[in-house]
Amino acid sequence: MAAISVSEVTTYLWSFEKDVQTYANNGLSSIGVWRQKLTDYGEEKGAELLTEVGMNVSHLYFAGGFTGYDGRSLQDAIDDAQQALEVAALIQADCLTLYTGSRGGHTYNHAHRLLQLALDQILPSAEQLGVAVALEPMDARAATDWTFLTDLEQALEVVDRRSHPLLKMALDTYHWGGDEKLYSLLPDLVPHLAIVHLGDCTFTPSRDHERCLLGAGNVPLQSMIAALSEHGYDATYDIRLMGEDIEVADAELVLRDSCQYVEQLLRSCYSV
Repeated sequence: MAAISVSEVTTYLWSFEKDVQTYANNGLSSIGVWRQKLTDYGEEKGAELLTEVGMNVSHLYFAGGFTGYDGRSLQDAIDDAQQALEVAALIQADCLTLYTGSRGGHTYNHAHRLLQLALDQILPSAEQLGVAVALEPMDARAATDWTFLTDLEQALEVVDRRSHPLLKMALDTYHWGGDEKLYSLLPDLVPHLAIVHLGDCTFTPSRDHERCLLGAGNVPLQSMIAALSEHGYDATYDIRLMGEDIEVADAELVLRDSCQYVEQLLRSCYSV
């Protein structure tokens, strides 16, 4: 059966140490590490803690911004991504999630060229370190400064054209639960997926990325997971919750209930 991970974004107000210890105490064996939390705690010390408790790292979140939307140069963004890859290797993460940055004032073709220039440098580093990089597209209503990849076919084309074994994709159900094209794309998409993030919402994706508890919204999680299973996806499902409602809730209860909910979904969709 596929594995379950929890992103540290879910327990936004906790420290890295509390995340790791509490996740482990709740029977989890995999964590999605938020880069800022790890930096605040100390990268070497964090790697030691993860080893000590036997916690796998599903992904390191995040690097990118190659289009200059935040004022950095392309080379600065590339250098940062390469540093993130080194951190990902240190903590033995399965992948590093990448966001291209918004299109800004660029044409799509120019933004695409900037991404390709970034990948020219990042992929050799990924190969040397043995860490996959996962491009993450978003629904256009939520993408804002994060990415210009706002269509699954766009993102799939980028990965297909590169045809590099360590260039993967990340899929977040929050963004694609209402996309009717998703199911027809799965035969091509699943072989490229490094991770699937699980998110739910009561309305539609928005720039605030407001999410609700899994199963409380309108994202068809069971049918999506069943379809992913049918097409051979057997990697990690990462619980990624965020937003005001999540932050004010009892974090331990959210953690426990979310894990139980996903375990039930996986049992029903995967043969054990």
